[in-house]
This record gives sequence, C-alpha cells and structure tokens, in this order.
Amino acid sequence: MAIRRPGRRGSEKSVDTAASLSGGTASTGTGTAVAERDPRPARTDRETRRGSEGRDLRSRVRNGWPLLLLRTAHPLQAVLTAGVLATAAAFAGRPGREVLVVALTVLAGQAILGWHNDLVDRVRDERHQTPGKPLADGRLDPGTAWFALACAVLLVVPLSISTGITAGSCYLLSLAIGMLGNVALRTGPLSLLTWAVAFSLYPAYLAYGGWGGQAEGGAPQLAMTLLAAALGVGVHVLRSTFGLVSDHEDGWTYLPLTLGLKLGATRLLALASAYVVLVGIAVIVVGGTLGLRQ
Repeated sequence: MAIRRPGRRGSEKSVDTAASLSGGTASTGTGTAVAERDPRPARTDRETRRGSEGRDLRSRVRNGWPLLLLRTAHPLQAVLTAGVLATAAAFAGRPGREVLVVALTVLAGQAILGWHNDLVDRVRDERHQTPGKPLADGRLDPGTAWFALACAVLLVVPLSISTGITAGSCYLLSLAIGMLGNVALRTGPLSLLTWAVAFSLYPAYLAYGGWGGQAEGGAPQLAMTLLAAALGVGVHVLRSTFGLVSDHEDGWTYLPLTLGLKLGATRLLALASAYVVLVGIAVIVVGGTLGLRQ
C-alpha cells in the first residue's frame, strides 16, 4: 500500500507504508525514496493553545445570541427594504432627519417580521432541516427572540408616530398585515393578498409623513399605490422560489408553488426577478413624473 504526498516542487512521491513503519526505504520505479522529515518546526504548546483559544472565541461570537438574533431578523431583506423606502423619502424631498427616521422605522419593522416569521416556522424549519435558522437548530432560544421582538415593537411604535399620526398608522397597519401573513393565508391562493396590501401602504406612509407627531402630508398618487402593491406580489413570488420544495412537501397550494410546478424554479426565479425590476423602474418613472403625493 502506498501513501502519496506532495513534494517540495509540486511533484508527488510514493512512500511504501511498510518500509516507512520499519524505518527502512521504499523502492520506486526510478530509484529509492527516503521518507522526508517535515521542514516546518513543530508547534509549541503555547501556539497550540492560542490557536485553540482563537477558534473557541470565533465559535462563541458566531454562536452568541446577538449575532444569532441578527441572522434571525432576515437582515438582508431588512436593509434592502429600509434602504429603498429611505431613498424614496429622500427623492420625495424629505429632509435628512426624516429620511433617517424612515430608515430606522423600517429596519425595526422588518426585524419584527423576520423574528416573527422564524418563530412561527421554527418547528417546520426543524423538520425540513432548513439551513441558517438558529431557532430551528436550537442555537437560539425562542424566549430570546420573543423578548427582542417585544422590544422592537416598543421601539417601532414611537418611531412610526414621530412622522405623524396618519403616516405612522399606515406603517403600523402594514406591519400588522405582514405579521398576519406569517400565520394566515400564506399556504393558499390568497397568499399574495397580504403582500399586496402591506406594500400598498408604503406610499401612504411616505406621503403623509413629516416631522413630529402632528405632521400632516397628503394622500399618495393612486398609481404609486397600485405599483407598490404589484411590487409586493413580485417580491412574494421572488422570495418564495427558495422554499418551493419544502412548501410542496407540506401540501401548500399558493401561487408561487403553482407557477413553480409549471415553469420550474429556475425559470420562475428569472421571471420574478425581471418582473420586480420592471415594476421598480415603473415606480421610478411615475414618481419622477407625477410625484409621490397627489
């Protein structure tokens, strides 16, 4: 039996196992090869301990509750949504302080939706062994997520109302509808309804918003409201493409799965992405020509 290992210049030398164990030499086709000593110095006990401590520290940070909470909040979706709405507020002429409040409000709201979604799906994610779910694999305690969610609710309410009662109510209603979508209607043909209604309230949140709880803006353009609803449907289909297999195994009958079974997941992902981009362009064009408010 022979063990192959890399030589100094990328070549490989074959060393006979029996000869190596007996301290002898091994015969090869080109001559005799002697087992070479590893030129690298042996690691000291202190270096070994430092390496082990470094790995332990990285593991503790990676599996610590702050980072696990952040991962459970669906951070990518939260940052994208907050960035889009904050950018829309800036283009609508809102001053910097109001844009910042919009960004913080939406970040908090999206974190609530993310934590709530993973809490609702904890048993289901565990059954399907969904990767990247700290609640499902037991690394994050559900009580910790519920506590964070409650704190975020206490934060998002005053943040929302700080831009006006009407605007804040629109955002909080959108958030409530999103949470309702995590527990109801999501498995059937009406799953897109909660996404459409929740997104349709975003233009109202921006249009009625101002600075201070007594701020009053104006009603949003109807075209912006309809386009926002259409965007919500597209985002719903786009996000659903990554879980079609488990949804099919659970007997769901919602629209993205129906489309996926007919078109295939890859084609559906491409079409949904193109749809979201086109609707986004339409939102920019309408916003640039008609504006956000009526």
